Parts: sequence; structure tokens; C-alpha cells
Amino acid sequence: QVQLVESGGGLVQPGGSLRLSCAASGFAVDYYPIGWFRQAPGKEREEVSCIQNGDDEITYYADSVRGRFTISRDNAKNTVYLQMGSLNPEDTAVYYCARGLGCSTGYMGEIYEYDLWGRGTQVTVSK
Repeated sequence: QVQLVESGGGLVQPGGSLRLSCAASGFAVDYYPIGWFRQAPGKEREEVSCIQNGDDEITYYADSVRGRFTISRDNAKNTVYLQMGSLNPEDTAVYYCARGLGCSTGYMGEIYEYDLWGRGTQVTVSK
């Protein structure tokens, strides 16, 4: 079965950290760009980060998370991770991973170019 499954979300205090996982099955994550998106209540889904397929592991970060989040890939585990640090309440959202068509340092593609989505994992940053 071809799918993506996110995990690792939860409740964290401001300034804390979380690591999200995106486990793929039915395809290899190193053959496709993988992106992370998030959607807060009442807001549109927005881009967060992506990692290009291949050995270069080119990455992209939205301005709102650059310097605080790190995306990585473990080919042996067929999993992409999103390490999140210095979290603040504005990071509260459902986080989704998705399979895309391209990822560069300045662009992670249009949302409609991502053809396979996980169900998401909730991240809540609150005291």
C-alpha cells in the first residue's frame, strides 16, 4: 500500500522541541521530493519545508521556520523527519507530509504538485 504516515506530534511548551516523522510505504522516499506542510485552525495549508530526492539532499525552509526547523531523511528507514526547535504558539497546527515533484533551495513547488498526503499529526505549543 502506497502511503505516508506522520507521527511525533503532541503538546509542547513555548521554546520546546519536537521531532516529527513521516514514514513511507509502497515507494522509496529517496526517489521523490518530500515536503512538510501545516494547517492551523481557520487558516490555509502552508508550506514548511521540503527535501529533494537524491544524494544532494537539497532542502528548503519557509521564512517562518528557517533556522528553527531541520528536515532530514533516513533512507534505510524510508522516513523523513522534521526536527522542530524554539517552538512558539504560532507553530500550532496539524502537520502533514506529502510526496512532491521538486524541491530546491528557493522553492518547494505548488501544493497541487504533491500527489500523496498523510493524515497529519497535531502539534500544539502552549503553556
